Amino acid sequence: MKDIFALVDCNNFYVSCEKVFNPKLDGKPVVVLSNNDGCVIARSNEAKALGIKMGFPAFKYKDLLKKHSVVVYSTNYPLYADMSQRVMNTLAQFTPNMEIYSIDEAFLSLTGFTSKNLIDYAKSIKGTVKKWTGIPITIGIGPTKTLAKTASKLAKKDPQYDSVLDITNHPNFDNLLDSIDVEDVWGVGRQYKKFLNRHDIYTALQLKNAPLEWIKTNMTVVGFRTVKELRGTSCITLEEIPAAKKGIMCTRSFGKAIESLEELKEAVASFVSRASEKLRDQHSVTSFIQVFIMTNPFKDEHQYVNSASVRLPIPTSYTSELINHCNQKLDIIYKPGYLYKKAGVIFDGIIPEDKIQLHLFRKSDLDRNRKLMKTVDYINTKWGRNTIQCASSGIQKKWKMRQSKLSSRFTTRWNEILVVKVS
Repeated sequence: MKDIFALVDCNNFYVSCEKVFNPKLDGKPVVVLSNNDGCVIARSNEAKALGIKMGFPAFKYKDLLKKHSVVVYSTNYPLYADMSQRVMNTLAQFTPNMEIYSIDEAFLSLTGFTSKNLIDYAKSIKGTVKKWTGIPITIGIGPTKTLAKTASKLAKKDPQYDSVLDITNHPNFDNLLDSIDVEDVWGVGRQYKKFLNRHDIYTALQLKNAPLEWIKTNMTVVGFRTVKELRGTSCITLEEIPAAKKGIMCTRSFGKAIESLEELKEAVASFVSRASEKLRDQHSVTSFIQVFIMTNPFKDEHQYVNSASVRLPIPTSYTSELINHCNQKLDIIYKPGYLYKKAGVIFDGIIPEDKIQLHLFRKSDLDRNRKLMKTVDYINTKWGRNTIQCASSGIQKKWKMRQSKLSSRFTTRWNEILVVKVS
């Protein structure tokens, strides 16, 4: 039976989430900014038409934003994550096999749906998601995941497809591939684009027709699979259960520069707490930690950056223990007299929690620590993040991210729920 995949992509997802709860934004240019209101990370179609580019610092668009009355939002991750879950729950109604690829994308398996018109079925999915969640989506359908992703890109670009395109048996298949820049092929990217362009490969069609042995030699097995997928042979399977992360990082720029060691320790303790939650969420432990601190490289002032790492005698996900290790390293790398702008922690050497190798000469309260962390995670899940937290993470958190244009967390906080007034 021939494989059939659908790639569902939420349109301008962060902006769409804001529009769900503020219909007055329809037709207006809207952008969402990254942490500390730094760079543009989401744009409405109207904002794109003004020439606002992804990843550019917001301050460079200050005059443009004001001139065209662009609505600006700070990143509201709790809202976006909850809306994403609602979209994914809706999509799960339409297929028994689904892979959540990112916060705003999912692959669906439509293999065996031979009795259905896939275009009509996709339009039904699109309509239901819009009705149940308010989020507009685009759907690309193809015999491989790479081609489904390609179809989604084409459907977004050309309004004639009404956000749904099936290229499984498309009569102009090669012409469609020839309209796709090779950089936009899933798995290629900017660096391989430069290499391929040097060898006169500029489009998805030219990549599809490139010799397989040459591709395997110069682009490894990943490039080989990509070309096979462009030719219609499915090589990348659906991952219904997400693989555990092999590395976990939590870094933040501070809302304001901080100078004291105490505040640095507060910030790092908060980052460790978040990273530890991610560890436990995938039932893993870490055996290696790195902590780093740095000043603001964009300011004309004394610069300093340093990091330190430690290999743990017994892998753990116990927050307090991990914070203690990071504090010891901060004592070593901290230098007074500098204005620090960013810090972070990196967990590596991650293994499943049931594969811990104990230490012959060190006592470990594994069961006690697990029960304690399980209870803390349960309370924080039920009553909101940081309902219970380590005292070392601080209370006031003067260093926390700047989010001056944050919308309400309409779906996750009772005191911020949308209020409808009837006159």
